[in-house]
Formats: sequence, C-alpha cells, structure tokens
Amino acid sequence: MRLDDAAVILASADFFDICDEEQKRLLAFSSEQRLFAPDEMIYRAGEVPLGAHILISGTLKIQPEGKGKPSAISTPGSVVSTIALILSKSRPISITAVVECQTLFVPRASFLKLCRQSPDLAERAADRIQQDLAAYLGALEPVGAKMKR
Repeated sequence: MRLDDAAVILASADFFDICDEEQKRLLAFSSEQRLFAPDEMIYRAGEVPLGAHILISGTLKIQPEGKGKPSAISTPGSVVSTIALILSKSRPISITAVVECQTLFVPRASFLKLCRQSPDLAERAADRIQQDLAAYLGALEPVGAKMKR
C-alpha cells in the first residue's frame, strides 16, 4: 500500500482526527494493510491486541465473551479496538471477518512513540478516549435501568 493511500485511510477514521497531517503520515508509514478471509479471526477473546484496525472494506463480527449479543461493523473508516492503541490489555471480545475484509493495522508501539514525541497528541488521545467511553457508558444507562426493574 502506498504511503498516501494509508494516510487517506487514517484521515477517514474519526479517531485519527486528533492527529495533524504530519502525524497521520508518520502513522501511515508504520501501518500495514491486512487482508482477512471470511471467518478468519482478527482478535480472539483473551488475547492482547498489538494495535487497532481501521476497516477499509468488508464486514466484521464482534462477539463478546459469554452470553453477549454479537454485533457487526461494516462502515469503512471504523476503528476497531481504539483502546489497544494505548493499553496492552486482553480483550473480552472476539473479532472475525464475516466476508473478505481489508483493514489498515496501526501498531500500538508506533502510536505511543508518536504520543511521547507530541504531548499535545497524547492529551488529545486521552480526551478522545475518555469522551468515547463516557458516550458508551451513557448508552448503557437505559439498559441498566431496565435490568433493575
């Protein structure tokens, strides 16, 4: 994949709007395009992902451990496992390609190196992840209220 193509994919992903053009170019340089066959596992529950994936094409199935309901992602530019860009922690979900999928893999090591070089980026990343988690938890509140009844 050409460097310019990877930078365009990064620009299409909402999370990476925290990066300026030069930071996107640097991340594009260390990112790699990956192709997954139908039913191929991207992450298995309990594994520690080494970074995040940006969906280029295809559909991914997210299956929580246990009795959780699966969901699907098919919007190009969707970022899978954003938190894996900063945390080396196992995930309680499995992610599988439903059909042939193409992603751009952004390694945690590269993102963290860029954050160490740019404290402003690190602050924007922390703020963005905090906002995303707050929105996620806020969406769960009605479900929690129904379960208490």
